[in-house]
Amino acid sequence: MRLPALDSPKWHRTWTSFGFGFLSVGSSVLGLVLFATYVGIGALAHNAEFSLGWALASTLFVWAGPAQIILISTLGSGATVLQAAIAVTLSAIRLFPMVVSILPMLRGPQTPMRKLALPAHFIAVTMWIESFRLLPKVPRESRIAFANGLGCGLVSVCLSATAFGYGLAAGLPDLLAAGILLLTPLAFLFSTARNSKQLVDRVALGAGLALFPIASQLHTGVDLLISGVLAGTLAYGVHRWRRAR
Repeated sequence: MRLPALDSPKWHRTWTSFGFGFLSVGSSVLGLVLFATYVGIGALAHNAEFSLGWALASTLFVWAGPAQIILISTLGSGATVLQAAIAVTLSAIRLFPMVVSILPMLRGPQTPMRKLALPAHFIAVTMWIESFRLLPKVPRESRIAFANGLGCGLVSVCLSATAFGYGLAAGLPDLLAAGILLLTPLAFLFSTARNSKQLVDRVALGAGLALFPIASQLHTGVDLLISGVLAGTLAYGVHRWRRAR
C-alpha cells in the first residue's frame, strides 16, 4: 500500500497509524516468505507431537523462526526445559543489535520507555528489514503506533501459517518442509544485500559469508555469533581506516 505524505493529517490518529502499519504487511515480499516458513514450523511442531495451542503460543511469544526450530527440536529430542531455554537464548542474542539500531528510530525526547516494550518484542529480522524500509516514510511521533501495527500484522501472518502448516503436516513430506524453512535465510540474505548501500555494509556482509564456513568447523554451537562479531569488527575497522584517510 502507498503511505500518506509525512505532513498528512491522517498520521495524527494513533489507530490510523497502527492500521497503516498493519496493512503494510501486504506490500512486503518477506510477508509471503514468513508465511511459507511458518507453514514448515507448524508441520515441524505437529511431527514433534506438540499441540496446536503450544505451537501457536511459541509463535506468539518466541516470535523468531530459528529460535522456534531450536525450541521444538531440542524439546522434541528429550532435552530439558532449561537446556532448551539456554539454546533459545543464545539464538536470540543475535537480535540484540537489531533492537539497538531500531529503537532510536522510534523514540523521541519525551517517549517513555514503557511504550518501547511492545515494538522491541516485535523486532526480529523481518521487522528490522521492513522498519528500515518503511519508518523513514512515517512521522516520528507516529512511528511507535505504526511499528506496533506492522509487528501485529507480521505475527498474524505467522499465526495463520503455523495453524495451516500444523493441519497440513500429515501430508507434507519432510524434504518439502525442510525446503520451505530454507526460504527464510535466503530471503534475509537477499534483502540484506539489497539494503547494503555503504561500503561498511558490504564489507560486513561479505566477510560474514566468508567467515561462517570457517567458524562452523569449530563446532562451538555459536558459529553464527562468532562469524558475525568478527565480520562486524572487520567492517568497523575498514570504516575507521577510510575515515582516517
